[in-house]
Amino acid sequence: MKAAVGDRIVIASNHVDGAVRTGRIVEVRHPDGTPPYVVEWSTGETAVVFPGPDARIESAEAPAD
Repeated sequence: MKAAVGDRIVIASNHVDGAVRTGRIVEVRHPDGTPPYVVEWSTGETAVVFPGPDARIESAEAPAD
């Protein structure tokens, strides 16, 4: 998994109908874009995140038309 500052992280719930957490990556600690990441969650909290298999990264870059 690789990310850049500004990308969005989405973490699915382990439970059926559980909440999905979303946040914005505000710091990448390794130059190659690998975890851990500092994430600002939609709740306003900030945390260091080591994403698991239930996480995905959505690029902040707009798709090319």
